[in-house]
Amino acid sequence: MAGAGGGNDIQWCFSQVKGAVDDDVAEADIISTVEFNYSGELLATGDKGGRVVIFQQEQENKIQSHSRGEYNVYSTFQSHEPEFDYLKSLEIEEKINKIRWLPQKNAAQFLLSTNDKTIKLWKISERDKRPEGYNLKEEDGRYRDPTTVTTLRVPVFRPMDLMVEASPRRIFANAHTYHINSISINSDYETYLSADDLRINLWHLEITDRSFNIVDIKPANMEELTEVITAAEFHPNSCNTFVYSSSKGTIRLCDMRAAALCDRHSKLFEEPEDPSNRSFFSEIISSISDVKFSHSGRYMMTRDYLSVKIWDLNMENRPVETYQVHEYLRSKLCSLYENDCIFDKFECCWNGSDSVVMTGSYNNFFRMFDRNTKRDITLEASRENNKPRTVLKPRKVCASGKRKKDEISVDSLDFNKKILHTAWHPKENIIAVATTNNLYIFQDKVN
Repeated sequence: MAGAGGGNDIQWCFSQVKGAVDDDVAEADIISTVEFNYSGELLATGDKGGRVVIFQQEQENKIQSHSRGEYNVYSTFQSHEPEFDYLKSLEIEEKINKIRWLPQKNAAQFLLSTNDKTIKLWKISERDKRPEGYNLKEEDGRYRDPTTVTTLRVPVFRPMDLMVEASPRRIFANAHTYHINSISINSDYETYLSADDLRINLWHLEITDRSFNIVDIKPANMEELTEVITAAEFHPNSCNTFVYSSSKGTIRLCDMRAAALCDRHSKLFEEPEDPSNRSFFSEIISSISDVKFSHSGRYMMTRDYLSVKIWDLNMENRPVETYQVHEYLRSKLCSLYENDCIFDKFECCWNGSDSVVMTGSYNNFFRMFDRNTKRDITLEASRENNKPRTVLKPRKVCASGKRKKDEISVDSLDFNKKILHTAWHPKENIIAVATTNNLYIFQDKVN
């Protein structure tokens, strides 16, 4: 499977797994988002308990050249707390819906995290020195009586154990009536958008008390509501362009130069439905759960329930590539509807060179599609092969008929084990895959 470098075949190896082994998983520990920063040195996860855990890649071991830096816990902090909306009598859960890193400008790192209603800008900074020798303060922090000070001392900085501090620098609240599903930082690095079911707002990172509404699809009469916004993202290079996807399977590209309110899209990307596949579930499975621009900005990828589609921004009438993620589930849609799995929102991601795309599936499987060779692979995140540098064996699912030795029957797939969140290191073949409460890190085999 090709990786960030290009078209050579890659063998993926187990590197690490984070999280408890227990089968009894606490709801608060379920991972809800995974995101590498721009350099790939930091990896952030958010969970349903409102916590953000940041892992840092250790510096590479010079003696063992085959061993790349492992990710170890760098900082853990409580980003959001449960709240209660007294006007609507609604509980606002603390679950982190999305994390987005800002590019590093100084020694500190910044990230945006959001739950259903409130977005926060966090500063993560290091401290390895502390001031000592105050005139008006004892070493334990108590204030001295100024009349007892007979000599003046010059305070000095002394080395101390490294402390990583997370502090909320901005809180962007009260701008969304509905649940926030996306945040995306603009390529000007000064503004960002946040999207809920019916509206998209544009914020300035320095201004918390107002935002501009740039998309509003709420009908005057809510009974006429036919679609909702499912995801939104800014273009990686063009600061005036963004896209948003809908539950009807369409993607709209908007240009903020055209009008202040972007209710009129510049382009509409939609694929006509194949009449032979029409069923009761067609509308549900065509809903787009994620949209991501390629790093180059030429393409965008969308994920619906059964497939991943790659669109060229210059061609609206159909995708240039379509990859079936788990076509064998088409015959199981009725039972997936009954157990609510049909509403699962799978994310997708690009590798660093836009040549491979990755997305999750059920039974802790995840899929990779090589855009150059058109080959695809199914891998499994499992503790069974969790020795470092163990090569992952490709998995195959048998849809019907006779099952071969290494194949897994569709009927034996575990739909409670699902990979919704994945991330790919921006420069290397290192991937992070979230399974319920565990974070798996895999890397390519280095000979």
